[in-house]
This record gives sequence, structure tokens and C-alpha cells, in this order.
Amino acid sequence: MSTGTETATGAGTEPVRTEPPAARVRALRKEFGRVTAVDGIDLDVPAGSVFGMLGPNGSGKTTLIRMLLGLSRPTSGTVELLGRPVPAGLSAALPDVGALVEGPGFHPFLSGRENLRRAADLEPRLSAHETGPAVDAALDRVGLADAAGRRYRGYSLGMKQRLGLAAALLVPRRLVVLDEPTNGLDPAGTREIRAIVAELRAAGATVLLSSHLLSEVEAVCTHVAVLKQGTLLAAGELGQLLDAVAGGWEIATTDVDRALRVLRETGATARADGAGVLVEDGPEGPVLFAALVRADVRVHGLRRQRPDLETLFTRITET
Repeated sequence: MSTGTETATGAGTEPVRTEPPAARVRALRKEFGRVTAVDGIDLDVPAGSVFGMLGPNGSGKTTLIRMLLGLSRPTSGTVELLGRPVPAGLSAALPDVGALVEGPGFHPFLSGRENLRRAADLEPRLSAHETGPAVDAALDRVGLADAAGRRYRGYSLGMKQRLGLAAALLVPRRLVVLDEPTNGLDPAGTREIRAIVAELRAAGATVLLSSHLLSEVEAVCTHVAVLKQGTLLAAGELGQLLDAVAGGWEIATTDVDRALRVLRETGATARADGAGVLVEDGPEGPVLFAALVRADVRVHGLRRQRPDLETLFTRITET
């Protein structure tokens, strides 16, 4: 039985198989009294993506994640998790989902290993003889092997985050949901989380994470969604979103003066910049390049000036 959607591509060709989204919401709304935390959101989380959910405090990120996982009921709208409706299909979907939401909750007087063993005992896909090795592997993966015997109450915030992540990774998952996973971590710990996210994606898992660290999201995410005051402002593939607000053109040339003269004749606004010229406004790149070539200006490179995620986020949230 097919688990994806088949699209015909023409006579004599194989059909293209597309996997359904790892998570999907439609017209999703959540109200707390007179406060609307999530306001009519439509969103797909593509399977196999690293999906970053961005937004200021109070934008609805955690509320949305909680509804995806069945931890909170929506006021209206629909939710699907791994192709199954929420909440009806949660029992079938959740064994394939690992989650760290709003900080981990463990027993303070038990050690990290003891807490993780209790979590492992609840995993339906771990047999009794597999529990110990799975716990040790998860502790090692998040860098807690040496601190596994210490009581949880003595853990730092970053260590608590690591233990929560270990619980989410006790068995292979199709979807891993991480709410502010680098909270309390030092730069080395943040790099380790980045490596784990990359490993998960390479293994075929989908990773959904929320974060206020835009540089980290830009480093690991393939897709992003930007929320503000419960509404979805933008969502899509990260590169396409950045291209949509791209700036001018960077042109590498040793003949700066002639290049400026030719470019300005095309109607471009240009200035000398570093090892070449920066075109801030005017015709598209192919037109600029053709004009320079006709004028025998040596061009060593032409590149679209792409903004970083912080610039994109600022433009979207401040409009």
C-alpha cells in the first residue's frame, strides 16, 4: 500500500512519489478566555525537513507545538501528526515522535540515568533487555555519560536540557520536536545540538524546533515559519524566503571605475565596494552582466546579495 502521493509525470516515466507532511494544521485556533494565542493558522511541516519556528515571546510557538502533540486541545481547526488526526490517532503516531517541550520534567532525587531508565520503561518499542543499552547510548549521545550518576536536582539548566533531549532520542523517531533546545547551553553545547539535528535529518527524521537564536536556526534549518501574536506571517523553504527579500548585486571586477560608469548608464545605482562594485538598485543581474561584457569590463564574479535570517525576520515582523 502506498504511503505517499503519486503524481504522473508523462508517458514512459516513473510516477513521482511525494511523502505527506510530518505535521499539518488547518484553520488552527486556540483561545484562552479573551486571549487568542493562535489565530487561524494553516501550516505544513514537510517530511525530512528541519523546520524552524520563529517568533517573539507570546507569538504562539509553544502553544502551536502543544496542540500538535495533543498536549492542548485547539479551540477550532484540525491537526495531523505523521498523517494521523489529533487526538484520535495519537496512540499510533506518538511512538514515532520524540519531544522536548517547555523544559524537561524529571524526578529531582533520582539520578540522570535512573530518570532516563524510567522514561525508557515507557517506550513501547523497547524490550526489557534493550532498555539499558538504549539509556547508555542516549546519555552518551547528549554528552551526559560522565554525569549520569548524579542526582537530577544538582544538574545545571543545560544538563537538564540534555537529559530531556536524551529522553526524546531513546529510540529512532520519524519526527523530533524541540522547543528551545539550546536553552541554558554554552556555545559548545549548542554546537553539539546542531550536530545531533544534522544526524537526525541524515537518518531521515523530520525535526521541528522553535528558537529565539536566529543564527542557530539559519545554520540548521531547511524551512522556517515566522509567527507574531498568534498569526503566521510567512512560511516556506528558507532559501526561497531569503531570495524573496534579496538585495542588490555584488560584482567582482578589477576595473571599478569603468564598471561604475557602464552600470550607471543602465540606470543602476552602484558604488565601489571592497574588491568590486555593489549594485543597490536597477536592472537584474543578466542585464548588468551583459552591459559589462559589451563594454569589455573584466567581470570575475556576479552574486546576488542575500540577507541573513535576522534581516528577514526583522522585515517580516516589523511590517
